[in-house]
Amino acid sequence: MDYYYLPSTGDMPICVHCGQCANACPFGAITEVNDVERVKAALQDPDKIVIFQTAPAVRVGLGEAFGMDPGTFVEGKMVASLRSLGADFVFDTDFGADMTIMEEATELMHRVQSDEIPTPQFTSCCPGWVEFAEIYYPEIIPNLSTTKSPISIFSPIIKTWFAKNKEIDVKKMVVVCVTPCTAKKSEIIRPQLNASSDYWDDPTLVDTDICITTRELANWIKEENIDFNALEDSAFDKVFGQSSGGGKIFGNTGGVMESALRSAYYFQTGENAPAEFIPFEPVRGLNGIKEADVTIGDYTLKIAAISGLGNVRKFLDLHMGDNTLTDYAFVEVMACPGGCIGGGGQPLVKMPQVKKVQEARMASLYQSDTDAAVKASWENPEIKDLYNDFLEKPLSERSEEFLHTYYQNQSELLGPMKHVTPQTNPMSKQYKPPTPPADEKA
Repeated sequence: MDYYYLPSTGDMPICVHCGQCANACPFGAITEVNDVERVKAALQDPDKIVIFQTAPAVRVGLGEAFGMDPGTFVEGKMVASLRSLGADFVFDTDFGADMTIMEEATELMHRVQSDEIPTPQFTSCCPGWVEFAEIYYPEIIPNLSTTKSPISIFSPIIKTWFAKNKEIDVKKMVVVCVTPCTAKKSEIIRPQLNASSDYWDDPTLVDTDICITTRELANWIKEENIDFNALEDSAFDKVFGQSSGGGKIFGNTGGVMESALRSAYYFQTGENAPAEFIPFEPVRGLNGIKEADVTIGDYTLKIAAISGLGNVRKFLDLHMGDNTLTDYAFVEVMACPGGCIGGGGQPLVKMPQVKKVQEARMASLYQSDTDAAVKASWENPEIKDLYNDFLEKPLSERSEEFLHTYYQNQSELLGPMKHVTPQTNPMSKQYKPPTPPADEKA
């Protein structure tokens, strides 16, 4: 799926940290780095205030580790388990998803109407995809949305606006994200994700301190002998307790796209998105590449939602090869098949059951959207309050400071023969080692 040539990289495997190898390994020999002990240490320190934020897909996967049917919605028990483990606050990353949409949907319409900013706009919520783009397709870096992922957009708000309003010493805060994603462990240590450090003028601060996966949380709950199934439901802490239906579906492939369109329509027209936008069926489902045309005001946008990096490579190679990439206005990409519901840190599933399990998880998130009174991110009253009190408006100078980031060309990781595509089966008798282009020979 990810092409590189070991003689060129000095036998160094190139990894985008998606964790799909761990999901596929039948023997459990490949696992993520376990960071639970770091969280325990913070919880045991009386001077620390430990704040959890939980990603959308965790609540539809966690129950499987305790014998529940795939897709069982366990938000209340998930929050209760974190409180039992010692959390001081538990927040919903769905709120961060709403912030992401406020910025990304505004950015999208800004790009569409600009002659200077390139389209299509690619989503940037998935860190595995971002690393993939930086390494293999650095030429499209200008097309990546500069909006941070929900986790990385939420953490600096917790460590600035929330800390200031609650008069909490930010040096005592430990922000822990619980995700279905192993790549978040890599994302949170990116040096550009340090808005809280800049705000407080403290170089020791990072926005997100620790990331643990759904699997790590499940095993930790079991180790502490907590009866997960018997827990009474608990609610997220207020302040960041409410999220829109659009924020809830971020864990599904196509969910970011659908959520963005709901708000982009309002930002452009001043009217609520029409009924055919909710649900927006063309981007729903498990197909690896989904495409549609959508009309927003005077603009008709060609869009695509892609999951699985193999599908991403097919899409990019096709449309970059025939110069049709600019026909698209907006492209959502998730590294893992099915999106975050199939993330590398979710409870393991036997291969024959993968599709059935992913369908159940997906349906559960969509049901939470159906049940939500607020459908679009811009309608979330707590989001409105945050912008009025702190962020001003999407793409404002303050929003750019806290909610946006930048990317870097990492193609040098592929070595001096980075433009060579190896043949797919080096063990074959017909295999011939690739020859580097003339200008790249030693």
